[in-house]
Amino acid sequence: MPIVTELTSKLGIAVPVIQGGMMHVATASLAAAVSQAGGLGIIAALNFPTPAVLREEIRRCRRLTSKPFGVNITMLPSLVPPDYRGYAQAAIDEGVKVVETAGNSPGSIIAQLKDADVTVLHKCTNIRHAQSAAKLGVDFLSVDGFECAGHVGESDITSLVLLNKARQTLGVPFIASGGFADGWGMAAALCLGACGINMGTRFLCTQEAPVHPKLKHAIVQAWAALSTG
Repeated sequence: MPIVTELTSKLGIAVPVIQGGMMHVATASLAAAVSQAGGLGIIAALNFPTPAVLREEIRRCRRLTSKPFGVNITMLPSLVPPDYRGYAQAAIDEGVKVVETAGNSPGSIIAQLKDADVTVLHKCTNIRHAQSAAKLGVDFLSVDGFECAGHVGESDITSLVLLNKARQTLGVPFIASGGFADGWGMAAALCLGACGINMGTRFLCTQEAPVHPKLKHAIVQAWAALSTG
């Protein structure tokens, strides 16, 4: 049965779960599988060397699913930055309706996406950055606690603390990211005011994730040890 939240209603998905835009992992195969299951699959743009190659991956994802999926564009400090505008334009031209942005100085990319009527979700690791992103007109915020893998925040604030503060201060709908891996975690996030969750590490264990089986096994075994003590 579909779970109705502001996120699922806006994106046209059945379950308020977004797959993390993980480097080396978030490809069409995984994104399509997540979307087919009712969530929102994400392709990470920087997994592909050029916008043209990203276009081909978007088309491959379309061949695998007719459900909505998105693209992640993460802007990292670099002496020679990638063609972020080119990646954004590739997503726009290929009809991608949801783009997740992350990193520093996202204003010009967000404006480019909004001008094309793309729904924008921006990842933030603290409330100050979330408020700045809200002023840029993003549709959703991803509030990333310290548990979030690939975390680039400067503070060690955990998800539950950060989400409670987000509920009190943000005027833009937000999703929870960092440490969420099952329905109980999602229920907790929804209770704290989030309209969905972002899951990354959990999806590493799926058949579609291009990850070595030994790593998948290690993650499963670690969870089993935590569950049984």
